[in-house]
Amino acid sequence: MNASIERRQARLKRKARVRRTVRGTDERPRLSVFRSAKHIYAQIIEDSTGRTLAAASTACKDVADGLKNSGNVEAAKVVGAAIAKKALSNNIKQVVFDRNGFLYHGRVKALADAAREAGLSF
Repeated sequence: MNASIERRQARLKRKARVRRTVRGTDERPRLSVFRSAKHIYAQIIEDSTGRTLAAASTACKDVADGLKNSGNVEAAKVVGAAIAKKALSNNIKQVVFDRNGFLYHGRVKALADAAREAGLSF
């Protein structure tokens, strides 16, 4: 089997295991993170209705302005700060962090730390 397919299947297995316990509510919506080779995406989701309350990514023009590279740790920090700013403007102070099966290091950790520094609590 191809190594990239095995990596993807392992991530999806971790994702399913985490999502069995992580649920977003009205009081604490879910901050979901997805990373690809070129971009990193973050969205705040209320799972009871399935609505996305806030979203930020390196693919958005307002976040990508001034970024030299959109697939590195620095870009993840910018996205983390942007999602926290949007959440606080929507009166969301506490979230549940969903790493989406990705290991908690590198870009995912940088995004989480930047969101915490900008005022989100999780």
